[in-house]
Amino acid sequence: MTQRLRSTSHFQISFFTTSAPSLSQALTVDFRKGHDGLAALVQSHLQKKPFDGAVYVFRAKRVDRLKMIWWDGTGLVMAYKRLEQNAFKWPAIRDGVLRLDPAQFEALFAGLDWRRVTALETRPPAAAE
Repeated sequence: MTQRLRSTSHFQISFFTTSAPSLSQALTVDFRKGHDGLAALVQSHLQKKPFDGAVYVFRAKRVDRLKMIWWDGTGLVMAYKRLEQNAFKWPAIRDGVLRLDPAQFEALFAGLDWRRVTALETRPPAAAE
């Protein structure tokens, strides 16, 4: 499944994930951590498998920064984003995991208020036309 995150006339960021949800760590993490440190945090603190295809999103103490890691089938990928003029909309800092559907994840990554985004409930058709 391809999720296009952001597109401008200069570049396009896309990445591939399975249908696993995005998981956001509600605690702030040390942003000096790299691929291995964040993967270890996923395993030890979240008790999840960092190579399961889910996108794991981590927040910094400063609310204008986030890091993501995900397994793309060939290696562990890490992305870092800093908003220039705004802040990411995060829940209150507490232990736990926040699950985001793809629409909420795209809103978060774009710097929008993901709490106002809801996916449409669509039933599959009963038969092909």
